Amino acid sequence: MFSGPQFGKAEEAMKLYISLFKDSSVKHAEYFKAGEQGGREGTVKHATFLLAGQEYMVIDSMYDHAFNFTPSMSIYVQCEDEAELDRLYGVLSDQGRVMMAPSNYGFSKKFTWIADRYGVSWQLNLQE
Repeated sequence: MFSGPQFGKAEEAMKLYISLFKDSSVKHAEYFKAGEQGGREGTVKHATFLLAGQEYMVIDSMYDHAFNFTPSMSIYVQCEDEAELDRLYGVLSDQGRVMMAPSNYGFSKKFTWIADRYGVSWQLNLQE
């Protein structure tokens, strides 16, 4: 749910994410109409999309909530090679927050944990 400072950015985030992964597309998107309660015209009422074949959902909410995105839940990505991990890290960390810089942490040759510009948490791991 994109709310608070992220309200109105669900479609932008969804489009960014699907641009990064193979087998990714928007399955369905419904937008708020003028005067419709809960959103602003043109923001995402409900959308589903695929990232590398895995389905996700996004919505925009104009209401204030006592929560937002948190690193306690992350999208975990097994990267096929170092180039893929570096590419995803470059895009997703841009204007975001690096919680664990790309490195060898013993459990992985190369791993990173970041929150993107929207606050969504990602763990990128180099497949062994």
